[in-house]
Amino acid sequence: MKLIDTHSHLYLDDFNRDFPEVMNRLKENHVEKIFLPNIDSSSTDDMLRLEKEYPEIFFPMMGLHPSSVQENYKEELQFVDDWLQKKQFIAIGEIGIDLYWDDTYFNQQVEAFKTQINWAKEMKLPIVIHARNSFREIFDVVDEQIDENLTGVFHSFSGTYEEAQHIIDLGFKIGINGIVTFKNSSLDDVVKQIDINHLVLETDSPFLSPEPKRGKRNESSHVLYIAEKIAQIKGLSVEEVGEITTKNAKSLFNIKT
Repeated sequence: MKLIDTHSHLYLDDFNRDFPEVMNRLKENHVEKIFLPNIDSSSTDDMLRLEKEYPEIFFPMMGLHPSSVQENYKEELQFVDDWLQKKQFIAIGEIGIDLYWDDTYFNQQVEAFKTQINWAKEMKLPIVIHARNSFREIFDVVDEQIDENLTGVFHSFSGTYEEAQHIIDLGFKIGINGIVTFKNSSLDDVVKQIDINHLVLETDSPFLSPEPKRGKRNESSHVLYIAEKIAQIKGLSVEEVGEITTKNAKSLFNIKT
């Protein structure tokens, strides 16, 4: 069995203390590849270092996280554009709109989101969408921009069945992480109604650790627990979940190996 973690920040300082052990646990839990979303200019060097050291495992994206959209967002966007012009990435991400903490830079977030969508369409790259307290605002933008050159995934999905169906109708994948294992989450009911061919697995490490690791630092090896939960929900074997979601991820992100 082979699993792909389609969204992990394994380059953050949270993993400095025991990174070799973290890597060893990948093999134990059948994790073959890890996709790395960028945050902003401060995260890129560490992200690309992992790719350089483990090119068969780590696959970086390039983008500006909505929470990093502040006064200097145009400089940050220029940084993203410069990297996109000089190196190949598997996606533009993570990008989107985050209204969880405040909406001070809402208009700038929308502008940055649209700008990066246009780059993705020009380069024929998928986008990885961060949508927190912002499904309506995200849909307003994507519905307007959608065409044959725009595809991607809504990462860390925690919405309703209707929102999931909207995503599927757009032709996007749905990223499922540890939230599906939470006892106070209704995401398992939503996943039950969705064809598994629309799903990809992710951890969002070091955040959102799944049961039975909830409350501890998350890591990419924990994607196995998410696969096990989906297998339980769908009445499939874990091997079947791994095979289907890995195929979905490789197809979306154009990974040949």
